[in-house]
Amino acid sequence: MHQITVRNIAIDIVRKDIKNLHLAVYPPIGRVRIATPLKIDDETVRLFAVSKLTWIKKQKMKFEEQERQTEREFISGESHYFKGIRYLLNVIHQKSSSQVKIRNKKYIDLYVRKDTNLDRRQRVITEWYRKQLKKQILPLIEKWQKRTGIKVRDWRVKQMKTKWGTCNKEAGRIWLNLELVKKPEHCLEYIIVHEMVHLLERHHNDKFTAYMNKFMPQWPSYKEELNRFILNHEKWDY
Repeated sequence: MHQITVRNIAIDIVRKDIKNLHLAVYPPIGRVRIATPLKIDDETVRLFAVSKLTWIKKQKMKFEEQERQTEREFISGESHYFKGIRYLLNVIHQKSSSQVKIRNKKYIDLYVRKDTNLDRRQRVITEWYRKQLKKQILPLIEKWQKRTGIKVRDWRVKQMKTKWGTCNKEAGRIWLNLELVKKPEHCLEYIIVHEMVHLLERHHNDKFTAYMNKFMPQWPSYKEELNRFILNHEKWDY
């Protein structure tokens, strides 16, 4: 992969064994990427990018204007999200083991020792998030395996900075971004179906879109909602 610059916009160029050019602008900061057939030269790609500049700028502006949280300190009164709902964190000191509980559909209660530092509080919340997301994922995969006939042989959760999900077609394995635990459940469901469809079709081409339209006709609205949902404070690099 390498870059070209068009009107002060950096564009990642990825050459693949594909038939057509594919343009995408990715969250969270509007990274621009063009996937191109192997035989197309950079000048042709540049002209293609110029023809799409209005659209590219519009998509980048959406991400630049998107609401973002300030850096979390994991103290009482902070906002934290779970399944698309905003909760207030309530830190409670105790002598026993750390734990996390949802209370009154309004609070996330974090039980920790009094001398627990920020890193430890963050790890406790992160591990709780991981367990909750795994509870959501399994029934959704089982549901969509029945609906689509696509077999997922393995799935995993990990923190990803550039993608909501990814997959390994040969292994039948999908990975899902831990941050999805903070988003509405139908957004998580959309990403699961998206990655399952990639087990049938690797590229974002017409065949892929046809599968998505067949299995989940409302997927474009879910994608838009996910990409405009409040982001973490990090300014990620790719």
